[in-house]
Amino acid sequence: MNPTRIAVALACGFVLLLSGCADTHHRLIVSIPDQKMLVLTDGKPGAIYPISTSKFGAGDREGSYATPLGHLCVRRKIGGGAPLGAVFHSRKPTGEVLPPNAPGRDPIVTRILRLDGLESHNRNAFRRCIYIHGTPQESMIGMPASYGCIRMKSSDVAKLYDLVGNGAHVVITENSLKVGPVAP
Repeated sequence: MNPTRIAVALACGFVLLLSGCADTHHRLIVSIPDQKMLVLTDGKPGAIYPISTSKFGAGDREGSYATPLGHLCVRRKIGGGAPLGAVFHSRKPTGEVLPPNAPGRDPIVTRILRLDGLESHNRNAFRRCIYIHGTPQESMIGMPASYGCIRMKSSDVAKLYDLVGNGAHVVITENSLKVGPVAP
């Protein structure tokens, strides 16, 4: 690892400690061009999931519906124990459960990992309600289709929810992952 990367990693670790981030074992790397998320556990690849980022591109401007870039962390987890496909409105379960690829609306389903930006250029992420969450539109996974959030298949987001804790570090990048396949 080059000295610049070491300095950035140390600075991010320091920011994570100061911001109260607790899960130091997991790091999620979201690649916008690949439309994939790499999950690292103690620095080792553990899973790669197909995802969907914003159809409006990358950024953190209020009202942009873009996916923010940079270093963030999982600030709050919502929906533990809810059935796959459980619909959430304003982060509360509605009681409705949708199957994958249900026609019609596109609500947030299954689990919510609410993200908080750790840098000045993504500081609006928490206020903008940027999440990693399930979607009933699973056929759209793998292509930009969201309104700023990171969408996942319900079964995948449930696994991720159970694996990572509050404070897990998330990096959203416009770079490719460039790693070999890893089973989810």
